[in-house]
Amino acid sequence: MSLQLTHASGVSAPVQLLLLLTLVTLLPAILLTVTGFTRILIVLGFVRNALGMPQSPPNQVLVGIAFFLTLFVMSPTLSAMNRVALEPYQAHQISATEALERAQEPLRTFMFKQTRTSDLALFVRIARVPSPKTRADVPTQVLVPAFILSELKTAFQIGFLIFLPFLIIDMVVSATLMSMGMMMLPPVLVSLPFKILLFVLVDGWQLVVQGVVTSFRG
Repeated sequence: MSLQLTHASGVSAPVQLLLLLTLVTLLPAILLTVTGFTRILIVLGFVRNALGMPQSPPNQVLVGIAFFLTLFVMSPTLSAMNRVALEPYQAHQISATEALERAQEPLRTFMFKQTRTSDLALFVRIARVPSPKTRADVPTQVLVPAFILSELKTAFQIGFLIFLPFLIIDMVVSATLMSMGMMMLPPVLVSLPFKILLFVLVDGWQLVVQGVVTSFRG
């Protein structure tokens, strides 16, 4: 009887529960490696450091902002995964294995759009796999680290652009203090209010969020 139930449902209930618990356990790693979470969080960290306030906003706030911005960025991909994999599986039209294979395709499409060709070629060489002729020939275990490397590069490029205006303010304040003979006064202490004022006047958070979200288009 047990064998018949297992055959009819495709996967037994204990195995399904085990797979679900495994997925929940791996969810933080999945969030960090195959979504835009890493890029967004690094950029927000650059903003905080560029302002000269390493503890404000707190880490929990930045992680929360990055999480919901990630959901916003990934919503088309998540909708596609739900449409092509989850809904047919819940309707008992496809097996769990096929649903998993289908769910990978929208995610792979997203990662391919954000991955540099040079990074992908690097990991193809390291993995010593045959040179892929199409995207379908690229193994997921090769695509994921290439995507992560590209995300790190893009995040640091955006961070560099964020740092530039604040660096100029620090240099101007430092030069002004030196010309006035105020050597003992820390330039950071004086430049901090000016950086905060500039950030507020130009609506900095809106510009940062708009820039990092639109950077995923392509």
